[in-house]
Amino acid sequence: MVGQEQAFGQGSMIRSLLKQRKIPNMILWGPPGCGKTSLANIISNICKEQINTMRFVKLSATMSGINDVKEVVKVAKNEAQFKRQTILFMDEIHRFNKLQQDTFLPHVENGTITLIGATTENPSFSLNNALLSRCRVVVMEKLSVEDIMKILIKAIHRSKDTVIASSKKDIVNINVDSCPRCIIEEPSLRWLAEVCDGDARVALGALELALASRNADRDVAVSGPATLTLEDIKNGIKRSHVLYDRKGEEHYNIISALQKSIRASDDNAALYWTVRALHGGEDPLYIARRLVRAACEDIGLADQGALVEAVACYQGCQNIGMPECDVLLAQCAVRLARASKSREVYQAMKKCQQSLAETKGPLPPVPLHLRNAPTKLMKQLNYGKGYNLMHKNESGLTYMPEGMEDVTFFQPREDYEDD
Repeated sequence: MVGQEQAFGQGSMIRSLLKQRKIPNMILWGPPGCGKTSLANIISNICKEQINTMRFVKLSATMSGINDVKEVVKVAKNEAQFKRQTILFMDEIHRFNKLQQDTFLPHVENGTITLIGATTENPSFSLNNALLSRCRVVVMEKLSVEDIMKILIKAIHRSKDTVIASSKKDIVNINVDSCPRCIIEEPSLRWLAEVCDGDARVALGALELALASRNADRDVAVSGPATLTLEDIKNGIKRSHVLYDRKGEEHYNIISALQKSIRASDDNAALYWTVRALHGGEDPLYIARRLVRAACEDIGLADQGALVEAVACYQGCQNIGMPECDVLLAQCAVRLARASKSREVYQAMKKCQQSLAETKGPLPPVPLHLRNAPTKLMKQLNYGKGYNLMHKNESGLTYMPEGMEDVTFFQPREDYEDD
């Protein structure tokens, strides 16, 4: 297992349990290509070693359904009679809806199966709470550049016909009598490790494609080994590998980073997170809605023009769409970051909401003098009696419910001098 030292390194609980051949119910949560399936293969090998007491079954939620799970459970019940534990690995488990996930519950609860689920999405959003409470969530991080380098070098060594050269000078000194089919410059390999965004699968796929393109129909005995250059590896990558799941945690993380950057008046960071969200495929209208929210929540009355511009940005995005609306969003994000800030209204609103939530019993009625009186009966009941149009300091009236006349949700004005 390369990488994931925090989750599976020396002294970790999961590593200790695996060494003891005690496999718990787990949810493996991590980005693509971080080693979730590799860990499943390790557990599969453990089960093969313990074939008399363990059985490993691998399914994918993209290709399997409830009937497949029921069939596994049926066999597992029979195997349990012979003291064989069934380990079920369910890849992409988040693709099962909450009702489908309920199928696992009784069988995980009574020990018929040990469930190992793999997901790229935050389990808090995508998995059943009852299922989560019965499984240990193992958080797996992106692989580091050094981890990716280890994997790439290991793959190259396994190919047996490729040699790594640390520099162009070393290429000249390589003994061609060994007839390597291809020579790779180490800086090119490191570049690949750096741009694959911690995804080993992407790195291996790009390397394989680059090697295949250089080795195609090449007679090493005649022309000598090919040299895999940086350009060859770049050609092996056909898409951007910026990780951004529009429905998962990263979606919320990046939008949160955008609003916090605006709040802190960091125009540079606000621009970066806006462009990164767009680069990852985020809906521009979602970004625009968040900018409108930030204009009220974080800028508020300190710069009332900010809300006008944020709403105009949203309408502009609606009218022209991508890719033309990207500059609208960028300009609006920077404008909000540079604006004066006041959270006075937002904080007062939160206090008001808290007051309502903490009210016990019925809410206080609207004072009679503030009620509308469109009918004769309402006037007879004193609706609207005594109301006048004067300022609160001169009208002699109260505008809060009875018993709340002295309640205020705003702080004294001097407390906002630094907003």
